[in-house]
Amino acid sequence: MRVISGQAKGVRLKRVPGDTTRPIMDRVKESLFNILGDVAGTRWLDLFAGTGQVGIEALSRGADSVVFTDTARTAIRTIQANLRQTKLAAAAEVIQVNAFRYLETFNGRCFDFIYVAPPQYKGMWIETLQRVDKRPYTYLTPQGFVIVQIDPKEYEQVSLTQLHLDDSRTYGNTQLCFYQIKSDQ
Repeated sequence: MRVISGQAKGVRLKRVPGDTTRPIMDRVKESLFNILGDVAGTRWLDLFAGTGQVGIEALSRGADSVVFTDTARTAIRTIQANLRQTKLAAAAEVIQVNAFRYLETFNGRCFDFIYVAPPQYKGMWIETLQRVDKRPYTYLTPQGFVIVQIDPKEYEQVSLTQLHLDDSRTYGNTQLCFYQIKSDQ
């Protein structure tokens, strides 16, 4: 696990001890950022952040800020260590909180990207999408994306009223789904 591009390029990242997180593979992360293109000046929310590597990659590539959330204290410590190691901590906020609680109480500035990579096979990605779908403009800029990382076996169509699936890509046992606010809203 390493930072692929930008100011922290090549820096190795620590893993969360144990097997409670599933870090994104470097080739999938590289494909993700190739799809997104220039992320300079963007604002990110990294829910279920684990190691923090997606948000850290965004910061390394010029994102203005990233909010990292996770419930596990070991994950929070790992994110903080990775931010120190990459020297990107100044643009980050790391919060130990349940992702649903964070969304429930959020009243800040909208995000350009919300990255969702919850524990597998628990349907948490669906619940997260549904919560964002209820009040998308509370969380997302008009052109913003919710990006979901799941195992392809977990995928199912989700009944949404204000968000729609814009794109989906599969890389081995990782699927990335890109949701955006419907343009007719």
